[in-house]
Amino acid sequence: MPYTPFMPEFDQLPETLPVFPLADAVVMPGADLPLNIYEARYLDMVDDAMESHRMFGMVQPDPTREEEPEALFRTGCGGRITRYQETTDGRIELVLTGLCRFNISTELDSTCGYRLVAPDWGPYRTDFELSRSNDFEHRDRLIQLLDSFFTATRMETDWKQLLTIPADRLVNTLTTVLPLDSMEKQALLEAVTPQDRVDTLIAALEIECHEAHSAPQH
Repeated sequence: MPYTPFMPEFDQLPETLPVFPLADAVVMPGADLPLNIYEARYLDMVDDAMESHRMFGMVQPDPTREEEPEALFRTGCGGRITRYQETTDGRIELVLTGLCRFNISTELDSTCGYRLVAPDWGPYRTDFELSRSNDFEHRDRLIQLLDSFFTATRMETDWKQLLTIPADRLVNTLTTVLPLDSMEKQALLEAVTPQDRVDTLIAALEIECHEAHSAPQH
């Protein structure tokens, strides 16, 4: 994760964390996630965060637990509000910059309207380690699949800049911004090392590209 003087150190991460459950949306360490907040309880959550540590967590609902409609995946990522703007129609537009992943130790009772958890940051302490290398195994395969995926989805990218990004930041950014489904994003979120995430992203893109090429053309 790139260091800035505004970001907390690992031992300054909060012991309780509000969470924003949202399907198909994750934020990864060092990546930026734009959010449009309009529901009353989450407006309150953002207001409370701005008055304290400016942090909340993104956690996806767990679709595999159909008998528990409020169930969340165990792993999410905490982020810090780095841009904030109120709109005239009562919304908040913000950017959440990912800091560190966490496992939910327990969900806490809350009278705030939004959900609070006790995060276990320990398993992902390495999210605070800086990487300056852009070398990783299977790089050529990843770039090939990204090219196919961007073509199939008509997404544009700056290849010159993309190829200079260190491996962990590249995959973290792609995990945050690519239109992958919730299970694929969750698998990437839970992959501990940069190389694990590279391999997981390659597997996800292979599926996406195969489905895109197999879809009927109109």
